[in-house]
Amino acid sequence: MPKSGALSFPKLSLELVEDLSPPGTGFLRLLRRRYRISYPDGSQSAPFIYDAIDRAAIDAVVIAAHFVDAAGARRVFLRSAMRPPLTLRDRAHSPLPREACDGALWELPAGLVEPSERTPEGVVLAAQRELHEELGFQVPLESLRALGPSTFPAPGFVAERHFFFEVAIDPTTRGEPTLDGSALERFGVVVDIALDEALAMCRSGAIEDSKTELTLRRLAERLG
Repeated sequence: MPKSGALSFPKLSLELVEDLSPPGTGFLRLLRRRYRISYPDGSQSAPFIYDAIDRAAIDAVVIAAHFVDAAGARRVFLRSAMRPPLTLRDRAHSPLPREACDGALWELPAGLVEPSERTPEGVVLAAQRELHEELGFQVPLESLRALGPSTFPAPGFVAERHFFFEVAIDPTTRGEPTLDGSALERFGVVVDIALDEALAMCRSGAIEDSKTELTLRRLAERLG
């Protein structure tokens, strides 16, 4: 795949030799495939097995909802999120001796792009829907602005792509979040904090969610 810009990506070709994926009907599906790589000099690697995961709704949106308070400070909305994989981290394997992973993260609202939303217009609809579900704001589509290009947050094991948006809102219009029915979203807390404070929390490690930090930094860059 050619890459634009000043960097020149090596001409590697990935060949699928065999699909060994087990059948699965859950939220996530294990992809186990045997590949071979062709190199620029004409040589090839030995076949090797590579595991990845897939899901029906593979991509996601991330939304920074912000406003200026009476004191002139820019504020953003965060939501508490419980992430079970973090509670399963084996601290004995961690390079951080005092690591405390209880599954709790502060994040910007985010959610999956449904199969019916796999168009540029559909992605904006997904951002509009997630903003209502997770924060309780109903905004017109035209108020949502793309916040830079999409990215791959974990390309080593999943092909998920993140799409970033920002929207200026009136905090007095916030209603009750509709949520998506997940047990993990019940009793979630919505807070608004100064953008500068949120960025300081990223620097200190109080905010550990990478998509949230990236979006906050892009927002601060856009707003100057």
